[in-house]
Amino acid sequence: MPHVIVEYSSNLESIVDIPDLVRKVHAAALATGVFELAAVRTRAERRDCYVIADGHLDNCFVAVSVRIAPGRNDETRHRLGSIIFDALCNYLQQVEKTKPVVISLEVQEVDPAATFRKNNLPSFLKDRAAGTPA
Repeated sequence: MPHVIVEYSSNLESIVDIPDLVRKVHAAALATGVFELAAVRTRAERRDCYVIADGHLDNCFVAVSVRIAPGRNDETRHRLGSIIFDALCNYLQQVEKTKPVVISLEVQEVDPAATFRKNNLPSFLKDRAAGTPA
């Protein structure tokens, strides 16, 4: 945890470098200081079928969901959401000047009773940092 999911309308691909956007959002999640490096997973999901507002084909969106384990207070959730949202909006600043775009972010706590995890990344990251092959 967390899972950072960047959902976006397909009409953005011609004007936004989506892999770079994902890297910026990922870096912002890490910059919050709330998450361990091995825990953060950021991905993008392109949406081809959507209708926004009046249905005009220029309308576009980016909706980020930050799914986190429970236990963080409101202030921490708000701070991490604000940091990631600010990075997202800064990245999309030029898009906002030329396209009608809706940008949103939601921090969601997952239900611990229905969440299962297995993560061996910490040992691999430790080896990489030490320059030792895994």
